[in-house]
Amino acid sequence: MQLSVERVSKDFPLRGRAGVLNVLHEISLDIEQGELIVLLGPSGCGKSTLLNIIAGFMPPSAGRILHDGIPVSKPDRRRTVVFQDYALFPWMTVQKNVEFGLKAQGVEAAERARLARDFLALVKLTGFEDRYPYEISGGMKQRAAIARALAPDPDILLMDEPFGALDAQTRVLLQEELARVVAAAKRTVLFVTHSIEEAAFLADRIVVMSSHPGHVRSIYDVRLPRPRTAKTRSLPDFVALTQELWDSLKPQWRAEEETTAYRVPHTN
Repeated sequence: MQLSVERVSKDFPLRGRAGVLNVLHEISLDIEQGELIVLLGPSGCGKSTLLNIIAGFMPPSAGRILHDGIPVSKPDRRRTVVFQDYALFPWMTVQKNVEFGLKAQGVEAAERARLARDFLALVKLTGFEDRYPYEISGGMKQRAAIARALAPDPDILLMDEPFGALDAQTRVLLQEELARVVAAAKRTVLFVTHSIEEAAFLADRIVVMSSHPGHVRSIYDVRLPRPRTAKTRSLPDFVALTQELWDSLKPQWRAEEETTAYRVPHTN
């Protein structure tokens, strides 16, 4: 599997006036089989927009996405998405949520039930198959969403800030779970985040993006050993990498805060 992003740009029309907003400008990136690539950058740099273009949810304004040499023009089961808000069907049990994509593929009932149980076991949700989403925690919902995304056997898993709505402790635990699950399932992942520590912990490569318009600023190879566990965060190389990323992004985030502060009127 190879996924290639070739000089992708994206414009959106300005609401109520002429012209366009250039959100992405000539993004190029190659993703190889088995890589975990993290898109890191401040809000508004186009990370989620790029992920949506790769998923096939929207077309680029210029450039193209190639999946094994074939242009991406629409959603495809070879590219599945995990969203920040879980997107589980509330009227379905956890088991039926994981079976959903398999049913759409025409997999027979007994086989899709077996596969769903296997993937729920992989994300440590055995025993919760018959629960409904409202009966489980946020972290468990996200693990169920990951199982559902893995079940159709995609080439690449696209994850749009999947842990952003979780509390800090659950987020750290799920980072470790994701690293384990991806290694066990041997999946390729494109992961969007604005968290430096999350990027450093998960990634094989970190693609740092800048905004106005969104573009690739730099790419870091992460050479931390796997498997990654809680001890990884105390390694000197991990600490050095997070500091380097912070030093690189700090001026950009400060500029973004100043721009936002300027746009929002203050009241006394």
